[in-house]
Amino acid sequence: MSDRRQRQVAVLIESSRAYGRGLIEGVMRYSREHGDWSLSFEPRGLEAPPPWLFTWRGDGILARLPRVEMARAVAAKGLPVVDLYSSARPSGLPMVGGDNPLIAQLALDHFWERGLRYFAYCGLPPEENRYIAQRGEAFARLTQAAGGSCTLFDAETSALAVPDWEREQERIAAWLRGLPKPVGVLACFDERGFQVINACGQAGLRVPEEVAVLAVGNDTLLCEMATPPLSSIDLDAHGTGYEAAALLDRLMDGARPPRRPICIAPRGVVARHSTDVLAVEDADVAAALRFIRERAADGLRVEDVLRHVAVSSSVLERKFRRFLGRTPKAELLRVQMARARELLAETDLPLKELAQRCGFAGEKYFSDAFCRVTGVRPGVYRRQRRGGGR
Repeated sequence: MSDRRQRQVAVLIESSRAYGRGLIEGVMRYSREHGDWSLSFEPRGLEAPPPWLFTWRGDGILARLPRVEMARAVAAKGLPVVDLYSSARPSGLPMVGGDNPLIAQLALDHFWERGLRYFAYCGLPPEENRYIAQRGEAFARLTQAAGGSCTLFDAETSALAVPDWEREQERIAAWLRGLPKPVGVLACFDERGFQVINACGQAGLRVPEEVAVLAVGNDTLLCEMATPPLSSIDLDAHGTGYEAAALLDRLMDGARPPRRPICIAPRGVVARHSTDVLAVEDADVAAALRFIRERAADGLRVEDVLRHVAVSSSVLERKFRRFLGRTPKAELLRVQMARARELLAETDLPLKELAQRCGFAGEKYFSDAFCRVTGVRPGVYRRQRRGGGR
């Protein structure tokens, strides 16, 4: 690498959104580790390519291209290009983005665990972005296969189209009123999720009791600004930017473009108040679930749950299997493991302290249980989530 000419790479990624900034950070990391590129960049939103690009002399381009005319303009440079957005119609450019089937599965699991059986998807007009439309199609397909039902919003405009924002929000409010309740609504990205929550207020619907809202992207500022705070799926922007840069490096070396998009697995659901609901008809199961989620980190045992709901072990287990498809013990472990994954990914807590915070008596017992559930040791999982396994 040391004797190779420094490569000039244009980064046409918006810095106005948290996801774009995460992508840029991933690109920067790849550049430092694999070639110390010279990056041409300016703060920007999702707008047309900057004027300097047309006279710029470089080696490759990383870009977010929401419109087909933008894709054509960038492709006209005749350089290797990697698209991190996907234009309205297939542009023929190599693409790196989120794994829509996995995103849909995460959303379904998140809603299903909360007892929801009616679902809906609020996206963009299908002709505006085929990639985003595939996200909704995957969600509808999975929910129906699981025995639920899914209603798709008939979008007229993009959630990014400011002049039509209020009109579209009114249409979303009317759509929400007609959905069966309680319902879990997956929004295609955070801006749309924010709009759905506002539309619920406009329609007089309670979030999350009547409408649980989950979005995609996990823009922390936008999610926390929503009332109530918006749950969202973390798309691993950092890892996506890193992999896009790696693909561009291969293309600049003369490799053939991949035939299909490179899909990056999401990091998981960041749960906030907008999906904090337990839609279970059985009072005993609902009470047990609420108790488990509130006390799982306190070293809770199934015996404690039984005392709290005052039913026999056989009765509670039968009800859990009927409504959730798993036992109270399995639910307790699932909640503890979800907390463990969160702490491993987001903190540097020693494993001994982390085990205690997740309700385990000791580090070894926790490590063994974590390995049985995930297939890897906690330390390995932490390195993978921090990007060390790339």
